[in-house]
Amino acid sequence: MLPSADAWNAHATRPRHFAYPAAMTDVLFLPGIIAPAKSRYAPLLAELPGVQCVLKDLEVYRDSAPPEDYSITIEIDGLDRAADEAGFDRFHLYGHSGGGAIALAYVAARPHRVLSLAVDEPAMDFTDEGNRTYGWDGFDHALTLPPTEAMREFMRLQVAAGVELPAASGPPPPWMANRPAGIQAFIAAARRYRVEPDAYRRFPAPVYFSMGSRSHPRWIGIRERLAGLFPDFTADLYHGLHHLNTSHQAQPERVAASLRRLWGQAERTNR
Repeated sequence: MLPSADAWNAHATRPRHFAYPAAMTDVLFLPGIIAPAKSRYAPLLAELPGVQCVLKDLEVYRDSAPPEDYSITIEIDGLDRAADEAGFDRFHLYGHSGGGAIALAYVAARPHRVLSLAVDEPAMDFTDEGNRTYGWDGFDHALTLPPTEAMREFMRLQVAAGVELPAASGPPPPWMANRPAGIQAFIAAARRYRVEPDAYRRFPAPVYFSMGSRSHPRWIGIRERLAGLFPDFTADLYHGLHHLNTSHQAQPERVAASLRRLWGQAERTNR
């Protein structure tokens, strides 16, 4: 169900497990393709006491170099392992960017395990239409550049025209060393993978989609496409934010409130 017009405006290589006393909600968080989950989700987790969380970094970074046979299926299987190790039979799933894309692929493949889905600007939706309209030429060009320039161009492709990219401050963190290879492997795997639209239509649980008003306009198309596929769909627009200044970092209180509403709705439905 789409919201009203007012509502639109309104790895470490292993999972990191945070347990709180008397936890009532099991949630698994997936980060984007660049920063590790721990660094991205700290502000949001501070707003979610009483929630049992697993921060699961992407399998593409499990080792120092991506697996030669890296695929989206490897990410789906890794998410299964993380949930099993945490003792999560069914759980709520949140993913940003690349992690949001993996979350979409996961609910299509394992709908019985996910109580609710929240995605913040998922990198892609794996549909044929999404692949045709994605604008891959820009990414192909970025991957021909030297690593530092390629990363800068990759960041530019995440935001709307006119958004100033953040200036580099100090030396890059050690985990940045394997990001160029990881990004290249992820893009290649994503372009090969497909989800049939009916797989999204069969997912009965509530879905929450968030995006910033200053992100690249491709996310408008992804939002509209998913809104027409998921039976129970809600979206929020975060004014002034974009893919490199995300809602869960800039407005964690608002995101936490939206997630609690989503989780409450899902748990009432599953009683």
